[in-house]
Amino acid sequence: MRRPIVIVGAVVALGVAAWLAFGYFGVQTLFTEDKVDEAAPSFARSGDSASADDPDAAAAADAAADAVTFQGSFIERSHATDGTALVLTDEGGRRVLRFEGFETDNGPDLNVYLSPAGADAAASEFDDDYVDLGDLKGNQGDQNYEIPDDVDLDKYSTVVIWCVRFSVAFGAADLQAA
Repeated sequence: MRRPIVIVGAVVALGVAAWLAFGYFGVQTLFTEDKVDEAAPSFARSGDSASADDPDAAAAADAAADAVTFQGSFIERSHATDGTALVLTDEGGRRVLRFEGFETDNGPDLNVYLSPAGADAAASEFDDDYVDLGDLKGNQGDQNYEIPDDVDLDKYSTVVIWCVRFSVAFGAADLQAA
């Protein structure tokens, strides 16, 4: 009579453990890589014929390089993180945060934040005051994020890869004027 109760209890415990491991902690992300390879946005330079529809990739890359207004390198916080964060700005004031050569560990519920706290600040400071640019598109590769017009990059000058679920900073980059 006791054996069926033990078996049911073991099945329930196994189910709860599986839910915790995969549903809450997201352990499956340790075994997967989300690779992104977005092209840099192309901004026309003053007096240049390059445009967003320009088929000449070299001219578009030159225009994007000329548009870099802020840049910084990622440092490791709680997870290995590497790459460069760039802010590209066009003549109309449109700004895009771009990651190049970016790589970090994968994890559940990762977002891209802009924070006034420095890259080496206590992790608790990153979610006190921040601008959420959305979900991290991938843990590897080049990617772009629109920066809202009303965001002051002199104040929100640190990019943070933030795990919302566990309040952990994976990596951060201080942005400096280019």
